[in-house]
Amino acid sequence: MPDHTAKIDLFKALAADEIGMTLTESLAMNPASSVSGYYIGNPEAVYFNVGQIGEDQLADMAERRGMDVEELRRFLAPNLG
Repeated sequence: MPDHTAKIDLFKALAADEIGMTLTESLAMNPASSVSGYYIGNPEAVYFNVGQIGEDQLADMAERRGMDVEELRRFLAPNLG
């Protein structure tokens, strides 16, 4: 999952801190053995890679998520084209 910022809302919705799960500044999960993802229960489902995203996509995503562009850029750095 290249966009780890989704964990921020996920952890809030699940009240993960109440069971001792937290996110680091770089959005890694604690404890280190924690795992998260989107799991699709469909026999036709397939895995796919997400390609590089451009500046226009970054700006659009930041606006839709209500995030600062530079903050999102930091989190998505490996995926920027």
